Amino acid sequence: MTTLFLGGIGTGELLLIILLILLLFGGKKLPEMMRGMGRGVKEFKDAMEKPISDDEKKEEESSLNEE
Repeated sequence: MTTLFLGGIGTGELLLIILLILLLFGGKKLPEMMRGMGRGVKEFKDAMEKPISDDEKKEEESSLNEE
């Protein structure tokens, strides 16, 4: 078997990990989790690209405190 990028994890080990994840979370819950992770990564990238001014920070903090 060939090793992948994770320092010696082969194809068999990778398939075993995927199978365990499917067993733990189920086929229905897994797409929801991946969608949530994708949204989180997208928000993180957007936040890294756009600097927030001091006024916007104050507005965000005040809106969070109201909830």
